[in-house]
Formats: sequence, C-alpha cells, structure tokens
Amino acid sequence: MSRMKAKLGLAGLMLGLASTTALAGMDEARRWVDSEFQPSTLSKEEQMKEMEWFVNAAKPFVGMEINVVSETITTHEYESKVLAKAFQEITGIKVKHDLIQEGDVVEKIQTQMQSGRNIYDAWINDSDLIGTHYRYQQVVPLSDWMTGEGKDVTLPTLDVDDFIGKSFTTGPDGKLYQLPTQQFANLYWFRYDWFQNPDYKARFKAKYGYDLGVPVNWSAYEDIAEFFTNDVKEVNGQKIYGHMDYGKKDPSLGWRFTDAWLSMAGNGDKGLPNGKPVDEWGIRVEGCRPAGSSIERGGDTNGPAAVYSITKYIEWLKKYAPPQAAGMTFSESGPIPSQGQIAQQIFWYTAFTADMVKEGLPVVNPDGTPKWRMAPSPKGSYWKDGMKLGYQDAGSWTLLKSTPVDRRKAAWLYAQFTVSKTVSAKKSHVGLTFIRESDIWHKSFTERAPKLGGLIEFYRSPARVQWTPTGTNVPDYPKLAQLWWQNIGDASSGAKTPQQAMDALAAAQDSVLERLERANVQGECGPKLNKKESAEFWFAKSEKDGNVAPQRKLANEKPKGETVDYDALIKSWPATPPKRS
Repeated sequence: MSRMKAKLGLAGLMLGLASTTALAGMDEARRWVDSEFQPSTLSKEEQMKEMEWFVNAAKPFVGMEINVVSETITTHEYESKVLAKAFQEITGIKVKHDLIQEGDVVEKIQTQMQSGRNIYDAWINDSDLIGTHYRYQQVVPLSDWMTGEGKDVTLPTLDVDDFIGKSFTTGPDGKLYQLPTQQFANLYWFRYDWFQNPDYKARFKAKYGYDLGVPVNWSAYEDIAEFFTNDVKEVNGQKIYGHMDYGKKDPSLGWRFTDAWLSMAGNGDKGLPNGKPVDEWGIRVEGCRPAGSSIERGGDTNGPAAVYSITKYIEWLKKYAPPQAAGMTFSESGPIPSQGQIAQQIFWYTAFTADMVKEGLPVVNPDGTPKWRMAPSPKGSYWKDGMKLGYQDAGSWTLLKSTPVDRRKAAWLYAQFTVSKTVSAKKSHVGLTFIRESDIWHKSFTERAPKLGGLIEFYRSPARVQWTPTGTNVPDYPKLAQLWWQNIGDASSGAKTPQQAMDALAAAQDSVLERLERANVQGECGPKLNKKESAEFWFAKSEKDGNVAPQRKLANEKPKGETVDYDALIKSWPATPPKRS
C-alpha cells in the first residue's frame, strides 16, 4: 500500500511539473511575441495560439538537443542566434543551429546520404538539389511526412500554399520534398540618380537613339556600360564603371553561371519554373530521365545561346568592369557597388539589399532612401517569351531518412517554428529574404518599400515567377555543379575560347550522366543518354517539335537596344495582392 502511495505521489509530482513547464512555455511565448515577433501577419492572440500548439507538440521531446545546419547569411544568423533561443525557451527542446559555408553544407549532406550516419537532424539545403533528392530518395517527402509519420508534429496553421517557392521544392511526382525558409533573386541593379541626370540622358539619347533607362535587352545593357565607362568616365572626380562582375577561377565562379546566367541569355526551352525538355543548364530530359547536355545528344550546354552568354560575360568583364574584378571572387566583388563607382550590374543578388541600405554609404541619401534601384534583368538575344529570366535561391528545410524519427520530429518542430506566421514577417524584415505571400503584402513592407530600392515592388510583381532555382533536370547537383567553375574558369582566364570551354563542360556533364546511368543508382528517373547525332539533327528536331533548344546561331546577336522608364515599369505592376482560392 505504501508503495502504491509512493507511485501515485510521484505521478502527481510529474503531472505538476509538466503543467508548470507548459505554463512556463506560454509565459516565455508571451514575452517573445511581445518583445521580438512583431510585426506579424497574425494578431497577438493568433500568435499565442500557434505558440500553444508548439508547447504541446514539443512535450514528448522536452530536454532533447537537436542539431541543424545552414549556410551563413543574415537570415540564417537570425535563426541561429534568436529563433533557436526562443524555440528552446518556449518548447524545452535545445537547438544547436550551425552556420557553415554553402559548399560545406553540400559536402556534409552528401556524406550523410552516402553513409547513413546521422550528422544533422535537419538541413537548410538549397532547392537546387531537388533533382538530386527526388532521384536518390534519401530525403523524406514532406507531403507524405505531414500526413503520415509526422502528422502529430505538423503545424495546423503552416499554410503551405502561402509559400511562394513551393513549386521549386516539388518533384516531378508532385510531392513536396523541401520547405523554403529563405529566398532571394539575382536582379538588375543600377544608379537611379545617374540615370535621372538630364545631361546624361540627353547625351545617351543623342548617341544611341533611344532613352537611357532600365535595359530590356542585353544590347541596351552593353550600350549603357559603354556610355558610363567611356563617355561619362568620372563622377565627382572619381573614375566610374558601367559594369561589375567577378572572374577568379574559384568555386564561387560556378554559382555565377549555374545561377541561371545561361537562361538570361536565352538558353534552354520555355517553361516555368524550368525549361522542358531542356533546362537552363542545357540538360535535356526525356520523360524524367536526363538524356544529355551536349548538342550532339540534344542538350544545349555548348549551343550558340550558351556560347553567346559566356562571350558577353568575358567581353563586359574586360571592357567595362574595374580592372581588379577579373581577379575577384563572389564575396570580394559583392560590396563593390556600394562604394559608389558602379553604374549598373546585370547580375546582383537581392541578399545584398540589407547591406546596401546602411546609413552613410555613398549610395544612400541622407534621408535613408537609396540612390540605386533594382529591376528585372535584361534578356539576351536568344531569349523567348515563356522562358525563365533569372535565378532565385531557395534555402529549404530538408529531412533525411537516415535521421531517427524522434530526432526528425523534434527538428521538424524547429523548422516549422522558423517559418511560422508568428515569426516570418519579423524574420523577413531582418534578412529581406521572403518566403510567404502574406508577408510580402504586409503593411509594414508597404511602409518600408521606399527604402528598399524596388525589392518589395519586384516581389509583389507578376514578373517574380520568372526567377527560379535549378530544377529537376539536374540529377546530381553536387557532382555536376563543380564542373562549371573549372571549365568556365578556363574561358574567363583566356586559356580556352568560350566555345572550347562550353564543349568541355558539356562533355564533362555527359560523362557524369553516363556514370550515373551505368551505376543505375537513381531508379527509373536516372539518366539514359541519347545516342550522338549531328547538331543539325537536333536543330531540325527542336523546330519540328515546336521547342526552342537547341537554337541555331543568330545572324545578328546584337539587335537594337531597348529600355523602359523605371517609374513607369513599377506603376504598371498590380498594387493589390492576388486572391487565393
């Protein structure tokens, strides 16, 4: 009897502790909602309901320590330093959120996929790997997880349809494999104040026969680069340049091109989020099977459009960028436009926005408004309506099957916490990397828009859908991506012509596809290469089939320049949020 009383007493004590923990969790939640998680698209009452769900769902995992990882950008620093702490205080689950270089994230996730050893419980992994994850089947399809094994830890108010990048993380089977937690695009950046200068406008119009404005095509971009570099030359006694880029043979040179440079030129086929049957990497897919990237196999990696894109990249870098740009990496070149000597940049990541609007910079007015603007990128001469126009990065939560289910569940709770409506608007203000439609249209961003140089207008515009990540045609992103910087680096350094470099790249990609086909490790959607044919065979076939890629070489790769007035462009976009069914 005394033993029974002791058991009952212990049970009562445990129940009391559990209720105290829950109470403490809600007290902590209230403190975070009041002090940190504002603004929000939810009312404070709705935020507290979400937090109550997290407190209850986390009870089986209280005291557990989970490990997650992401690359190092401002948004993920906020998650690691602020949201991980908040989540721990509210739920009792400890989080170690590591920040490492993007290349290291890819290397480590490969190691876990190949070894089956659980390195991290959840990964923020670029959606560029969607084709890899879909084919290797090492990733937990979230569509299945949220309705099956992970249903009890899936937030009822997650609202997947509110995520603007869900099409990027959906496989050909229609399943969602990853959940975006940050997104940013590469856009056109320019000095709005210089473009508004009456003297420059008159001189440009007299020389080129059309107005100085946002370039619609690459011809205009080139004319503007020439004009500011060689006609204007100096502003306030300082040498200026009409273009900025980077060219050092380094892994970051690969992103410069796999991040959709070829698509901007007009490489690949029509289709969103990626061209079909040929995507912007030049890889052809028959059904769901990669069939080749060289022209002789029906791909477009070494076709006229791709060679044109590399030729222009090298020409502009040499003629119109600062001399030191050719020896710079991505990270070294990033801050240069903020120093005030660059007129425009065709390939500029919006992830730099937060650093480009800091007070005291030469490109920021005394009232905090920018002297610059961002706008849609100009199109190359091979580009056709219906093609993607640029790149959008979508760092996305990814769960691996090799992670034990209890740890996976606890990590999934943290992942959802970082993208929940309770916190996402505030996180968007910190990193300016939007994931939710509801955040983009929140009144706080309407108020802040004048200081963000066109970022809000772009994300609210219908043009946004033409900026997409690498798609499902790429069957092994880690293996194929590393080939780009090595081969294009040869063109950038002058060791090879653009044609020779792209021929080598196409051959190297085909070699990887061939090895994957022989290994037969990707199932029914693994590579199956087309037999080699002449370029003429594939040109004729694409024309007969009503496709675009591969395209024949154009007789004139520089049509007349075309521009648009920036303010007129912005006014032409709808000012009301889209209706959701």
